[in-house]
Amino acid sequence: MKEGFQRLQEKVQVRFRNPALLKQAFTHTSYVNEQRGAKIADNERLEFLGDAVLQLTVSEYLYRVYPERPEGELTRLRASIVCEPSLVRFAEALEFGQIVLLGKGEEQTGGRTRPSLLADAFEAFLGALYLDQGLEAVRLFLERHLFGLLPDNGQAPLKDYKTELQEKAQQTSIGALDYSIVEERGPAHDREFVAVVALGNRQLGTGTGRSKKEAEQQAASRALAAFAEHFPG
Repeated sequence: MKEGFQRLQEKVQVRFRNPALLKQAFTHTSYVNEQRGAKIADNERLEFLGDAVLQLTVSEYLYRVYPERPEGELTRLRASIVCEPSLVRFAEALEFGQIVLLGKGEEQTGGRTRPSLLADAFEAFLGALYLDQGLEAVRLFLERHLFGLLPDNGQAPLKDYKTELQEKAQQTSIGALDYSIVEERGPAHDREFVAVVALGNRQLGTGTGRSKKEAEQQAASRALAAFAEHFPG
């Protein structure tokens, strides 16, 4: 695993002064729970800090790059960048899932590819980098590995999966899509929502997110991926 952290630092062009912070950023609670007696910290506090750092740096970037955009548009753009599906895409591009320290149970249930886990790891990494080297290092990292992936025209970087799914659903003439929040997990300051989307009596997809909208977008994304199976032709 030490080699994994070494490769990551080379890949992202960052050298941590305090390697313990980097390890903590990729330490899931399930791993800590299995290390009885060991003084190991999970990444939840770093994820909390990284979320705030990400919000600030993305807001600053959008404010600077789009000086003519009104507040409402900037808010929409920021939401599309910091939502879970976006963070998962960035984490996957950097192969964060390969080096997360997981408990055996989490490993066996596919934790390395779980969207919420990858998004949390991305934010935790930003929190660790902020503590290790400050805000300027975070800005530089995001310029290299996030901002460059955004479209030049200022449009949302991700598709509106709900709209795309709605268009497909209308072609079936079965009825209206129905989104429902079936579960809320975690404390109030770190809530995770689980959404389900159905068409008629058929469940099409399930998604999770830090807001109801994020969860619904992810559910729509997964429904689109399986739409042909549910409604061939």
